[in-house]
Amino acid sequence: MLKAGDRIPDFTVQDQNGNTITEKDFEGKKIVLYFYPKDNTPGCTAEACNLRDNFSDLKAAGYEVYGVSKDSQASHGRFAEKYSLPFTLLSDPSTEMLQAFGAWGEKKMYGKTTFGTLRKTFIIAPDGTVERIIDKVDTKNHTAQIL
Repeated sequence: MLKAGDRIPDFTVQDQNGNTITEKDFEGKKIVLYFYPKDNTPGCTAEACNLRDNFSDLKAAGYEVYGVSKDSQASHGRFAEKYSLPFTLLSDPSTEMLQAFGAWGEKKMYGKTTFGTLRKTFIIAPDGTVERIIDKVDTKNHTAQIL
C-alpha cells in the first residue's frame, strides 16, 4: 500500500488524446493525481467540475492535475469535452496503474461486494514522492481538500 513518503510506482498509460504518459512526465512538477470510478457519473462529474472551476487556484499553487479511471481514451475525450475539463485524463483499462497506487479494491454497494476503482487523490512532490493521500474525497469540495 502506497503511503506518504513513498516514491510513486512506474506506470505507462495513455491520455484522452492518445499521448503516452509515464511517471517520468511528473518529474520536477507538483502533481494532483486523482483516481475516480467512471466518466459521466454524478460523483465523478461533481469532482471533475470542482477541480475545473478552481483550476486557476490549483495552477497558482503550482499544481498540474491528472485524473485516472479505467474508462477508454474515447470516453475520457468525450467527458473532457462535455465539461470543458482543462486537465489531462489518463486511461487505465488494464487497472495496472490503479492497482499500483492502491486505488483498486473491494467496494460495497447496495449490500453487494465488488471490485472497482477507489476514489482517492495523491499529492505528489517534484521529486516523485507522495506528499499526501486524500482517502475520503469530498467530490463537491475537492479543491479545498487539496489546497
